Amino acid sequence: MFQKLVAIEPLSLIPSAEEALKSFASEVIMYPNIPAGDDEIVARIGDADAVLLSYTSQINRSVLEQCPNVKYIGMCCSLYSPESANVDILYANERGITVTGIRDYGDEGVVEYITSELVRCLHGFGQEPWDGMAREITGLKVGIVGLGKSGGMIADAMKHFGAEISYFARSEKAEATAKGYRFLPLGELLAESEVVCCCLNKHTILLHEAEFEKLGNKKILFNTGLSPAWDEPAFEKWLEGDNLCYCDTLIALGDARFLNHPHVRCMQVSTGRTRQAFDRLSAKVLANLSEYKG
Repeated sequence: MFQKLVAIEPLSLIPSAEEALKSFASEVIMYPNIPAGDDEIVARIGDADAVLLSYTSQINRSVLEQCPNVKYIGMCCSLYSPESANVDILYANERGITVTGIRDYGDEGVVEYITSELVRCLHGFGQEPWDGMAREITGLKVGIVGLGKSGGMIADAMKHFGAEISYFARSEKAEATAKGYRFLPLGELLAESEVVCCCLNKHTILLHEAEFEKLGNKKILFNTGLSPAWDEPAFEKWLEGDNLCYCDTLIALGDARFLNHPHVRCMQVSTGRTRQAFDRLSAKVLANLSEYKG
């Protein structure tokens, strides 16, 4: 059991999970708002030996250097790699601090968002049909950039509706090949696809000027990651064509000046944050705490 566990910001845990936190520490403190900066984060952590945070704050080396008692950090958000994390995991490891995170808790909502927006676009619900006439997903050429959990689920959903699926990833995946998905170099995928869905880790940029030239005109681009998948100048130039970009959050879109662009559709809502996602998130956070052997 920890001596003191501090949640430095809102965690999106369900009430029963918040109550369960009390079984892991002699003292539990949960802050209801986001800290203003490093100094406030340090003050909130204080002499705690366990810390929880979401995706809206960062715990960097400077913070950890001022909080010598910390031995466990629980990220109540996605953790894909040390480089993309909002905790300095490499330094934490040097200090012997355990850092845990979670994955695959909000993908279902993202898949529903992409399917919903694509159907509205193709059929012309509340807008002009994309091709001038209502069209089904059947036969649509859809390219997935990044075939992780989210990308794989989007591919499966699109296949269910009859789309032709190709994908680009670090390597060809046997399970995707078995489903009939084509592994293509990025340039070929962009050129062939009518719709491209970027499902990349945070701070991963694959779409530069050359890639947007390959993508070309009259295309639909989705990005639902935790950062833009593109170089901003190249993206802005591509938007000048007869193209359309969908992002659920401003985090995925990048610059707020694109919000009013006629070729951008941004909900400014994290579509993965659903009732069911909070249930899954809570269960995984508690499981990480239970498995800690410090």
